Amino acid sequence: MKQYIFLLAILPALFMACASGPEHPFIKVNAEGRLIRDGKPYYFIGANFWYGAILGSEGEGGNRGRLHKELDFLKSIGVDNLRVLVGADGGNGVKTRVEPSLQTAPGVYNDTILAGLDYFMNELRKRDMTAVLYLNNSWEWSGGYSVYLQWSGHGDAVVPAVDGWPAYMEYVRQFHQSDSAKALFADHVKYIVTRTNRYNQIKYVDDPTIMSWQIGNEPRAFSDANKEPFARWMAEVAAQIKSLDPNHLVSSGSEGAWGCEGDISLYERIHADANIDYLNIHIWPYNWGWVKADSLTELLPQAEENTRKYIDEHMKIAVKYHKPIVLEEFGFPRDGFSFSKDASTTARDAYYGYVFDLIRKEREKGGLFAGCNFWAWGGFAGQTSGHVFWEKGDDYTGDPAQEEQGLNSVFATDGTVEIIKKENGMLK
Repeated sequence: MKQYIFLLAILPALFMACASGPEHPFIKVNAEGRLIRDGKPYYFIGANFWYGAILGSEGEGGNRGRLHKELDFLKSIGVDNLRVLVGADGGNGVKTRVEPSLQTAPGVYNDTILAGLDYFMNELRKRDMTAVLYLNNSWEWSGGYSVYLQWSGHGDAVVPAVDGWPAYMEYVRQFHQSDSAKALFADHVKYIVTRTNRYNQIKYVDDPTIMSWQIGNEPRAFSDANKEPFARWMAEVAAQIKSLDPNHLVSSGSEGAWGCEGDISLYERIHADANIDYLNIHIWPYNWGWVKADSLTELLPQAEENTRKYIDEHMKIAVKYHKPIVLEEFGFPRDGFSFSKDASTTARDAYYGYVFDLIRKEREKGGLFAGCNFWAWGGFAGQTSGHVFWEKGDDYTGDPAQEEQGLNSVFATDGTVEIIKKENGMLK
């Protein structure tokens, strides 16, 4: 009788474990500095999918049918690693900010987006996919620094599209020296990291679906004078996350030297921290002036050469500290600098192929260049005629609200997809 009662007691837990997907150990870094998943070196070609939690919602902006379709398609082309925004901060209706927002006021959360995040993570778990979850943003498109400053009494948040970039950078550089703004963000970190998924009852700290918690998207100091407080803050957040969740990797979200005021020593200091488990870099050939809108193909060799040099510069630090390095953002415009999903992607495909080839060669020699996440997945999104910037009611693409829709998105109909599928097949 006691055995019968015991079986009845554990059946729900057994059912939940089976229904929520296969069990895997956490992704770790071994003593040689390699990412390890399921006991084997882990090399990957992943994607940025910033809007995953919104699609998972049953509220405004949500589309679970599309989410299932996107995830199934990504899985079919070998993409099992997605870099995702936890959620936007601040009120809705702000120009160039994505919405609906997750945190609408300090400690006040839109529960439909929280549910969307939980749902999204559970769908990843079912498909044996993983996520890098970033918690903050230097840039205005999801709130981030500027909203925490506004909430802590530093005046209205500056919007670059309205007030200009110099005013924006002057405003957000206050963040790292504002104890009140940093405290609000620390509260947010604790709330998210310690939550339990409502769809599978698994605590986030216990869920191997998460590859890494990430401090933010492209965290920056925004001035030479701010380097010291910036570095201290990065260390504080990394330590906080590790104290709350010792199971998961922690990463910075950094662009590399480009995001450290050009100071590679600052980048090294941040990533030498024992609480930062692996290195990140971002590469943007067009944004950084390596190619021009009217010469994408002609300047492609220069972009490839600069890419190799940038990776090599940061690889030296990875080798020094025995840590993997991931190129977690890179993008390239469509041919003719078109935003239309019908435009060809010849130059982009060549650039992507160059990056993927570097990863494959690194895998062959057991190196530390572990993978990449291209920016970004547009998938099955439609495009609305008559405007190029996102407006409420438009489908979400890989391009956030501050960028032209279609600028860097990889759509499911792009020839780029076949290259991703082929290269992922060679990595497995």
